[in-house]
Amino acid sequence: MPTEERKLAAIMFTDMVGYSALAQRDDKVALELLEEHRRLLREIFPQFHGTEIKTIGDAFLVEFGSALEAAQCAIEIQRTLAKRNHDVTSNRRIELKIGIHIGDVVHRDGDVYGDGVNIASRIEQLAGAGGICVSMDVERQIRNALEARFEKFGSADLKNIKLRMDLFRIILPWEKGAESPARRTSKKSPLLVPAAILVILALLAGWWWMQRKNQQSVAAHAVPAAPTNTPDQKSVAVLPFVNLSDDKGSEYFSDGVSEELLTVLQKIPGMHVAARTSAFSFKGKNATAQEIGQKLGVAHLVEGSVRKAGDSVRIAARLTRADTGEELWSENFTRDLKDVFAVQTELAETIVAQVRDRLTGSAADSADKQKIQAEVQAAEKGGTKNVEAHEFYLQGRFYENRHSEKSAREALAAYQHAVALDPGFALAWAGVAQTNLWLAAFSTEGGQKGFDAHLASARDAVARALSIEPDLPNGLLARATIETNFDFNWNAAAQTVAKALALAPADPNIVIAAANLEIARGNMDRAIELYRKAVDLDPVNAQARSFLAFNLAATKRFAEARAEFPRVVELNPAAPWAHAGLGLSYLLENKFEEAATAAQADAGEWCRLLIVSCARWGQKRVTESDAALAQLTANESETAAYQIAEVYGYRGDKDRAFEWLERARRQRDPGLASLRKDPLLPNLHDDPRWNAFLRTMGLADDQLK
Repeated sequence: MPTEERKLAAIMFTDMVGYSALAQRDDKVALELLEEHRRLLREIFPQFHGTEIKTIGDAFLVEFGSALEAAQCAIEIQRTLAKRNHDVTSNRRIELKIGIHIGDVVHRDGDVYGDGVNIASRIEQLAGAGGICVSMDVERQIRNALEARFEKFGSADLKNIKLRMDLFRIILPWEKGAESPARRTSKKSPLLVPAAILVILALLAGWWWMQRKNQQSVAAHAVPAAPTNTPDQKSVAVLPFVNLSDDKGSEYFSDGVSEELLTVLQKIPGMHVAARTSAFSFKGKNATAQEIGQKLGVAHLVEGSVRKAGDSVRIAARLTRADTGEELWSENFTRDLKDVFAVQTELAETIVAQVRDRLTGSAADSADKQKIQAEVQAAEKGGTKNVEAHEFYLQGRFYENRHSEKSAREALAAYQHAVALDPGFALAWAGVAQTNLWLAAFSTEGGQKGFDAHLASARDAVARALSIEPDLPNGLLARATIETNFDFNWNAAAQTVAKALALAPADPNIVIAAANLEIARGNMDRAIELYRKAVDLDPVNAQARSFLAFNLAATKRFAEARAEFPRVVELNPAAPWAHAGLGLSYLLENKFEEAATAAQADAGEWCRLLIVSCARWGQKRVTESDAALAQLTANESETAAYQIAEVYGYRGDKDRAFEWLERARRQRDPGLASLRKDPLLPNLHDDPRWNAFLRTMGLADDQLK
C-alpha cells in the first residue's frame, strides 16, 4: 500500500499569464520564457525553504513550512520578475499569478493532495498578473510578521470549494499607489547606510541608488526650486542638444556633445556651470529661458542641435541671456565626423570668451585668447582623436545615464570597445572603472565571484586611466571610491579627493565625495557644509539632498532634516532611504510610531527593516522587532552586515553588534565609513571593543591625518 503523510502546510500555486496564447503565436519564444521562468523561480524557492512538489505545464506547486515563508517567497518572485520585465518588450514579459493557502495536505507517492492544494489553486486565479492572493488563514498568520499592506477582496465562491472564504491581495511596493513595501532583496554587494561614505553613488551623477531596483528615477523630470540669489554672471547651463538626425538612435551623440561641452566648461577656473542632472532635467520640456535661468540659478544658457548623417555632422549652437532670452552668439558648424573634436573645442573656447567679454565689456585680446585656449585644452585632457572610439564613449555615457543594470552593462561594453580602439583613451578607462564599480555594488549576477571580478576590473581600469592622465578627475574619483569603500584607506582617499576637488571644484559628485569623507573622519559640520554646496550646484540631485538630510538628522537638527526629506521624495520617490530617511529622523527623536510608518513606504528592504526593527524595539514591541531583524538577517546577511550590526547596537546587544561589525569588515561593507558618528551606535561607545575596532578600521583619532 502507498505510504501517506498528513500535515499542515502552506501551499503556493504559480501560473504564467498568457502562456497558452503565446505558445500558439510563437512556440519558440514561449519555450524560452518558460525555461527562464522555471530557472528564476527554482533559484528563489530554496531561499525560503520551499519544496517544489511538481510543475503542471507553466505552473508550479510548492510547499512551505509556514505561511510567512510562502508569502516572503511570493513577494521575492514578483519583485524579481518586475525587475526583469523592466527593460524588455511586452511580448517577452514573464508575468505570474500567485495564490497561497495554508491547510491540511496529504503526501502520497511524491505528490500532495487535499483542500489546502485545491484552495491554493483556486485562489491563484484571482491574483491578477503580477499579483499575490492569499486566504484569510494566511493573512491572519502573517499580518503582524510581514511588513506589508493587504487589500481585502471580500468573500468569494471558489470552484469545487464548499465554503465561502475571505481573500486578500498583498500590495507590492512597486505597484502604482502602493504605500507600504513588501519584501525587496538587496543586491549581492556592499550597501548604503545613513551618513555613510557613499562615494560609489557620487561616481555616477546621483543615479546609482535611484535605480537600485527596477524603478526609473524621476530626477530627470523634476524641476528644482528657484534660487533666491542673483545668479553669478559667469554662470551657464548647457542644455541637452536636440537630436535632429534621421536615426533617432543617434540621441547618444547629441546628448554626448552637450555633456562633453558641459564637462569641459565645468573645469574652467571661475566658471559656474549647472550640473548635468539639473540641466538635463529640462530635456523635452517647453520652459522659457527665464524659467530655466531662475530655476538653475544661472545667467546664461547654451542650447543647440546635432544632425548626424553618415560621415558628416552639423552642430548648431547658441548662447543666450537667461533673464531676457537675448541671443548673444550663435553659429552653425558642418564638418566631417572626424573633425567633431575641433568643433567641440571651438564651442568651448567661444562660450568662455563670450561670457568673459560680457563681464569685462571688451573683446578678448590675443593674450586672453591664448589663456582661454590653454584652459580649454587642460579641461579636455583624457580624450581621444579616434572617431570610432569617441562614438563608443558617447554611447557609454548615454547608457550610463539610463539608470538600470541592463544599461550599465551596455555602458561597460561600449567603454570596453572604446579602449580597445584607443588604449590611451583615459576618459573611457574611467568609464570602465565607474561601471564596474556600479556592477560590483548592485549587480545580482555572479554572487561574490562576480563582485570580486568587477572590483578587480575597476582597480585595473583606474590604474590605466591615471597612468595615462594623472590629473583626470573622474579617474581620481574612482580611485577614491576604491580607497574608501573597499580598502578603508582613509588618508589615501583624503589626498585623492582633495586633488580631484582642486581640479574640478564645481563637480557636485566630487563635492559629495569630499563630504562623505568628512563623515568618515567625524567632521559633521564640514560635511553638511559640503552637502549644501553640492545641492546648490545640482538642485535636482536627490542623492546630494538625501545626504544633507541624513546628516542634519544625525546631528539632531531635526526640523531642518524633516524639511529636506520631502524634497528627496519629490525628486525620486523610488530611492532607498527616500522615506526611511525621514523614519531615521523620527527614530532619533524617539517618535517610534512615526518612524515605522515613514519607513514602511520605502522601496529599499534593508533600510526599511533597519528602521522598523529599531522603532518596534523602542516601543517595546519585541516580537515585531525580532521579526524585522530576522527578515533582514535572512535576506541580507551577505550584503547588509553593517545594518544588522546597527540594529543590535541600537538594542544594546553589544556582543552581537560587534560580531556583525567584524563580519561587515570582512565583507568590506562601505557602511563602516559612518562608524565614528553613527547615531545608532552610541550604546557601544563605552565598551573596550569600540576603540579597538576603530583602530582596526584605521579610524582612531591618531590614525587620521
